[in-house]
Amino acid sequence: MNQELTKKESHNLAMNIVGEDLEKEGFEFLAINSDLKKNPQFVVLKNKETSFVVVRAVTGPEELNGYNHITTKPILEHSKKYKAKVFYAGVWLGHGSDISKPIVNGEEYSFVFKGLIEIL
Repeated sequence: MNQELTKKESHNLAMNIVGEDLEKEGFEFLAINSDLKKNPQFVVLKNKETSFVVVRAVTGPEELNGYNHITTKPILEHSKKYKAKVFYAGVWLGHGSDISKPIVNGEEYSFVFKGLIEIL
């Protein structure tokens, strides 16, 4: 029997989804950090502007636009040092047949990603 994705696997999947979107939007990757407890996950460059992107795999629509569950003070202070913008990228992940159910290894999945939300 297949098992549900771990938090780390869900996080990596969300990062892949956001990374593909960033690439399509023309961002250049300067650094990638897949650690669950470190922010940002992506440091990117576009039009000579540096941006930090915080990625989270979320379990419901209310967390897609809300980054209140993230401690933003350290990353905001860090961004000022580099004159970087900070974005939140929430990705709602779920089972392919019903997004409200968890993803199971080896089965189809679905997701909702509404794009980057500027924090600073």
